[in-house]
Amino acid sequence: MSLKIKRIYDPAGEHDGARVLVERGWPRGVSKARAQLEDWLKDLAPSPALRAWWDHDPARMVAFTERYRAELHDGAHQAALARLREIIARHPTTTLLYAAQDPVVNHAHVLQNYLAAPRHAHH
Repeated sequence: MSLKIKRIYDPAGEHDGARVLVERGWPRGVSKARAQLEDWLKDLAPSPALRAWWDHDPARMVAFTERYRAELHDGAHQAALARLREIIARHPTTTLLYAAQDPVVNHAHVLQNYLAAPRHAHH
């Protein structure tokens, strides 16, 4: 299993596998056709309140990561995580798509690490 992250604004590539958008809102200027999505899992994005607090501030990345990981355990996130795990199980490669400019200071990076951790760490 390969789990990658990529900006939604970068062109789709043959090595992306299943492309899953993990943003709450649709990214500006990206057509549905260009996105080439397997799925759009809005509920995997951080809550609007958490996203507003964080504001993509690198100085808050550690605290954001802890808060976002905690959110991933709530009901809405659990259903979306189950759907994502189904997609990952069906495809050798899955790419999580995000809209942020920074390849590290973004929630998809946190989500990728969360999913890559040993399964027992998720409970």
